[in-house]
Amino acid sequence: MKKGRSAPVVTEIAPIETHAVRSIEIRGARTHNLKNVDLDVPRGKLTVITGVSGSGKSSLAFDTLFAEGQRQYIESLSSFARQFLDQMERPDVDFIRGLQPALCIDQQQGVLSPRSTVGTVTEIYDYLRLLMARIATPACHLCGQPIDRQPPSQIIDTICELANGVKLTLLAPIVIGRKGGHADAFERISKAGLLRVRVDGELYEIESLPTLAIRKEHTISAIVDRVVIREDSRERIEQAVAVALRLSNGLVESSACAADETAPSERTFSTRFACIACGVSLLEMEPRTFSFNSPYGACPACEGFGVVDGLPEKKCAACDGQRLRKESLAIRLDGFSIAQITKMPLDKAIRWFEDLRLTDRQAKIGQLIVREISQRLTFLREVGLHYLTLDRPAETLSGGELQRVRLATSIGTGLIGVCYVLDEPSVGLHPRDTERLIVSLRALQQRGNTVVVVEHDEEVMRAADLLVDIGPGAGRLGGEVVASGAPEHFLSDSDSLTARYLQRTVPMPVSQKRTVGAIHPSLILSGITINNLDNVRVEFPLRRFVGIVGVSGSGKSTLVHDSLAVAVRKSLSGEALPSHIRKVDGCDGIDKLIEIDQSPIGRSPRSIPATYCGFWDEIRAVFSKTKDAKQRGFSAARFSFNAGAGRCEACGGQGRQKLEMSFLADVFVPCPQCCGRRFNRSTLAVQFKGKSIADCLDMSILEAAEFFDAIPKLRVPLQCLVQVGLGYIALGQPSNTFSGGEAQRIKLAGELAKPGTGKTLYLLDEPTTGLHMDDVVRLIGVLQDLVEKGNTVIVVEHHMELIRCCDWVIDVGPGGGGDGGTILGVGPPEVIAKNRKSPTGLALAK
Repeated sequence: MKKGRSAPVVTEIAPIETHAVRSIEIRGARTHNLKNVDLDVPRGKLTVITGVSGSGKSSLAFDTLFAEGQRQYIESLSSFARQFLDQMERPDVDFIRGLQPALCIDQQQGVLSPRSTVGTVTEIYDYLRLLMARIATPACHLCGQPIDRQPPSQIIDTICELANGVKLTLLAPIVIGRKGGHADAFERISKAGLLRVRVDGELYEIESLPTLAIRKEHTISAIVDRVVIREDSRERIEQAVAVALRLSNGLVESSACAADETAPSERTFSTRFACIACGVSLLEMEPRTFSFNSPYGACPACEGFGVVDGLPEKKCAACDGQRLRKESLAIRLDGFSIAQITKMPLDKAIRWFEDLRLTDRQAKIGQLIVREISQRLTFLREVGLHYLTLDRPAETLSGGELQRVRLATSIGTGLIGVCYVLDEPSVGLHPRDTERLIVSLRALQQRGNTVVVVEHDEEVMRAADLLVDIGPGAGRLGGEVVASGAPEHFLSDSDSLTARYLQRTVPMPVSQKRTVGAIHPSLILSGITINNLDNVRVEFPLRRFVGIVGVSGSGKSTLVHDSLAVAVRKSLSGEALPSHIRKVDGCDGIDKLIEIDQSPIGRSPRSIPATYCGFWDEIRAVFSKTKDAKQRGFSAARFSFNAGAGRCEACGGQGRQKLEMSFLADVFVPCPQCCGRRFNRSTLAVQFKGKSIADCLDMSILEAAEFFDAIPKLRVPLQCLVQVGLGYIALGQPSNTFSGGEAQRIKLAGELAKPGTGKTLYLLDEPTTGLHMDDVVRLIGVLQDLVEKGNTVIVVEHHMELIRCCDWVIDVGPGGGGDGGTILGVGPPEVIAKNRKSPTGLALAK
């Protein structure tokens, strides 16, 4: 060895394990109420996590498994993305080994644009726009005739024939409604030897152009020539048109203005598409031609919203609610415009694409696009959403519908080796459609993906490869793996409450057998004609527990929310009935209507259950009366996190800050100054029974009910929240994080806390959403108590155990959309169960 050269360092290399990773190993998970949970989730299998509400299912699946998957993904990205890792809250877990890239599909609607539709959320509309742009037939929006190509010579002839003595400006449209600074466009114009441009409607000299905002959409046209047409000007016109067509790839605009006119008359000519008879030319047919989010394709009257003033009932007259320009709507594929295709129910759209007649050339171009569209449409049908249309606004979908729509997008991507985490995809599904959902989840799993589902549905649980029960109770009483294993082994575990319910060893609630006779007082609606209901007559027994059943899209919500609720509200206020209801009788038997749906109780994270139910002010008053508060001179206003001197100024009392991740979704992290506690130090120093105001916000409803038991104004509303199965949620949980079912039960608890009249009509929409069977039993008891007090409870529901406990059932169907809207049967549950032609009858008979 030569002098000065050190000996090589020999490092022992551990042998590489060649066997495939079989499981995602979770060790020591302590997120929220989890108690050092260890769990092996088999890769490439279907795992279902269940347990009572608030037991820790979501903490394990979403706040641990998915959160760590998201964090590890960002860790693998560029240094720019990794700079946010230190600020992201890492799940409290020892380690997770073998984790795949994770995708989360939950029920949170988030912020949906009024422009979002089923088509845009599933990306089907993007494929459809591409298909229309590539193989559809353009037609004149004035005469309806197919549009032919227009040669340059004909463009020149038309321009020359405009009129004598008319000032004419020729323009070459180069940029139309696109974001950016567009320096390249100005360079092209300058190289062509042109001196002026029109930018966003304003004229500029090429030397004095303004700097364009790169995040704003711009329209730029080069001014090619400006002449007065005379007999000897044709040669100049030919030269100008040639320059315009070359600059703008076959487009030229003319702006002509006579001496007695104040506004110019503009026309567009194209070497691609033009109607010779009407003298109308179209711009190049592109995917954005069919985009209602782009000025290029959107109806200018409503800017692509399809409605005026944001009101659904005020349809835009210019586009008839179809969102697009008349030029775009005139383009047809096999005789249908893109708006007509998106208006079809999905099952009809599937048949339309199956029967689509294409030429050899069209088939060669559009075959793959049609396959992508059909695949997503078929999945939506398989999960029970066949009644939807692609133009249905996304903000009108329920949480369960939106989740299945998003799942269709994931199915369509064809990803493999991914861990999908889903939150109760069976929500809103009739038992008939649950089997189809299971087939779809299996298809996702059989592609090589790991599917983890938080679920309460019995059929989904029995279909799992691994079934995990978290519990045994909610909140601090939960957070443990009570039982896990294949369903056949899981059912024999006597320690699991879920297993006992599945084995039917737990006493189930039963109907109170309240009879409904011929002379029983009823609410009677006649002549209901709306959506898929056609001249329907229905009787709703008063002072009874009534269930409205039927498959998804059969007309249940139309019957209850769009008809019954509207008719009762109008009658109680003395107003005239809407046109779709001919008559209502029996409203004198009720004096109050409470409609409780699944709409969010608050869109701001500042809204919490305590503020919504109205007892937060009382808690603030309790703290203001303490000895510490009086000595410091703190009033109740000091304990507000929305305003005043008591909140943390760094986060404005929200307890968290938003990190903008550029190309990724925004991430919310705890405020570094108050550590997520919302208040400043002086305010947190004041305590009541050893707890600060922030400690109270962190309490579960159940803990708060015990803590404030001696204060009547707090005891009653808190006990009502516990009654409806919400004892597990935190007092300060942001309202915009609640599922539709949780939001509905908070509303119900708020109403239960108020003095009752005994003649109230309660309308509820699937209140069992997100509830374990044990919580459903508790909810049934609450609803039964309301009826015992003389009230009427009408529930739209798919949960057969709840329907079994109703006094009266109204069955709507038999199918969804156009196949629904018929009253299949009415009567006690046992009568409906005998109807073998009814999907609900078959489910009840089990």
